[in-house]
Amino acid sequence: MCGIVGYIGQREVVPMLLDGLETLAYRGYDSAGVVVVRDGELEAVKAEGKLEQLVEKLKGESLVGSHGLGHTRWATHGAPSERNAHPITDSKRRLALIHNGIIENFLPLKKRLIEEGWEFTSDTDTEVVANLIGSYLKHDLKAATQQAIAELEGMYAFAAVSTVSGDAEIVAARKGPPLVIGLGDGECFLASDPAALLAYTKNVVFLENGDLCRLTAAGAKIWDRDGREVERQTVRLTWDPIQAEKGGFKHFMLKEIHEQPQAIQDTFAGRVDFETNTIGFDNFALTSEEAARIERVQILACGTSWHSGLVGKFMIEELARIPVDVDYGSEYRYRDPVVGEGVLALGISQSGETADTLSAMEAASDRGAQLLAICNVPGSQATRISEGVIYTHAGPEIGVASTKAFTTQLTALFLLALYLRQQRGLPIEPQQLSELAKLPHAIADIMDTEAELEELARRYARFEDFLYLGRGINYPIALEGALKLKEISYSHAEGYPAGEMKHGPIALIDESFPVVAIATGSRVFEKVCSNMQEVKARDGVVIAVTDRPAEELSEVADEVIQVPRSSDLLQPLVNVIPLQLFAYFVAVRRGADVDQPRNLAKSVTVE
Repeated sequence: MCGIVGYIGQREVVPMLLDGLETLAYRGYDSAGVVVVRDGELEAVKAEGKLEQLVEKLKGESLVGSHGLGHTRWATHGAPSERNAHPITDSKRRLALIHNGIIENFLPLKKRLIEEGWEFTSDTDTEVVANLIGSYLKHDLKAATQQAIAELEGMYAFAAVSTVSGDAEIVAARKGPPLVIGLGDGECFLASDPAALLAYTKNVVFLENGDLCRLTAAGAKIWDRDGREVERQTVRLTWDPIQAEKGGFKHFMLKEIHEQPQAIQDTFAGRVDFETNTIGFDNFALTSEEAARIERVQILACGTSWHSGLVGKFMIEELARIPVDVDYGSEYRYRDPVVGEGVLALGISQSGETADTLSAMEAASDRGAQLLAICNVPGSQATRISEGVIYTHAGPEIGVASTKAFTTQLTALFLLALYLRQQRGLPIEPQQLSELAKLPHAIADIMDTEAELEELARRYARFEDFLYLGRGINYPIALEGALKLKEISYSHAEGYPAGEMKHGPIALIDESFPVVAIATGSRVFEKVCSNMQEVKARDGVVIAVTDRPAEELSEVADEVIQVPRSSDLLQPLVNVIPLQLFAYFVAVRRGADVDQPRNLAKSVTVE
């Protein structure tokens, strides 16, 4: 969850490190720091707080050198403070290290190192790694690192520089959290997210679990967990650097909300043949016989991706007639799931590096399931361990609260449901694809109501508690709407099946507890209206999201958010947009940090 960036080459080191850290600021903002190696000495500057504090502090410094490291921290071990900020040096100041992850056995290692005479000045598990490598360090940083990681337990990604190496070098290791190498002409880059490298190179190599890497200006050498030198595939990224900038919007989140029509179109483009009413994927294919052998789909995900999986359950069961289970990745491997060869295990992760989801996917694969991933990042761990991949084409998503990643996941799930239907011999109806083609335009129309949603948020920003209700396929959208509000505005919000309101939440209803109800489609519209009436009968305040004329809900709703009508299976992609905007404007009104909400990080790469 911390941000890692490194550089070795001929250009000015610190400006490049700061550029990379600015891109990675969403991964951690408790502290930040940089280190360079100059004339055989380590020169580091660190600051508590957000990156701006480090930038201000660097104005009084002159850090130059051929190679260095930068870090932005999301605290795990040790409170947010300058003494716990990275880079962390060993007690002999012969090496500096930056780290993302958790070392599970740091306490016994720390006790042993103290007994050996190594000193500790921080509260971090990272300092254990620095001193452990230091305890083996003579002249070869790579060899010392290799000895140290053999003793580490946990999930980690780290990079180190040293003053005792004969040549300028960066050594990095990965076990769990992501690390990506950028390749340039006479220079090499390192980062925890490829977005940090886009302005400098698009040729990248994703390190595998267990990899150890040595970077010099001439290139990169990689060794696997068994110590064998290996070649990893170089991936050419197609993202434009401008995609990782705000593009004139006040916040990345607002920009990414507005990017959804294009992102959704990019996700289904090239995969749908509207003339033949067929679906095809570049990185996933099933024969009709293979599709017929699928007895069950198990969706594995966390957070917002879990909500998309719940929507996907409705899509796949209705269109392909295959039963679907949706599991939290964080819970799946801690029970004894029933998995066999007839199971298609589908992992959903924006980054492809979500630790809990990856562990669940591996557990399903070990039990004989076929493994498929829906992911936004080519070359990420989820894509590498899977037999097939459906890439979303959301582009870089910088805001911590996911928006376009969610709707592109839903788009990919709809395509998958249609594909499974097709491969099982069931026809795809032209209407199903024509509604998909209309979807980007329908979502763009909602953007035109932004001013009305901002005014609605102004009226309700003072409320501290919200209840979101939905039925059927829109129940997950109620969950997602509530999650967005609580994530970025710090208002308490709870998503609930509308039919279950009478089984508990109705006790909370009064004039200070707004209820956001999703009332679209035809299957359960009248049922949701009845639920809204129950709220009104108890002096509750109702905000309705509907595809009907406002006057149809005048008796049961205090506020009406109108959305375009789509098919029942695609309506969730439309309904979630105003909920994203409402959450955004409430957060802005309440003065919250929209892009970097407290205590959260974009990619949860450790348990």
